[in-house]
Amino acid sequence: MKFLLTIYQDEDGAYIAECPAIPGCVSQGKSERDAASSLAKAIRECLLVRSEKGMPLTVYLRRVEVRI
Repeated sequence: MKFLLTIYQDEDGAYIAECPAIPGCVSQGKSERDAASSLAKAIRECLLVRSEKGMPLTVYLRRVEVRI
């Protein structure tokens, strides 16, 4: 499965990676690459737990246009 992820650097310099399709699925690393790699492992674990609990594996994502 392929997932979109977001990566940003926090105020302490750590890179935070999140998977918007899986609520609460977050990881971090010293670099963008480390954060993405850690998130891939977290995604596998999150999917396993959600499956065991009978929860939907992902949530629906939509795009919305915001005019300023």
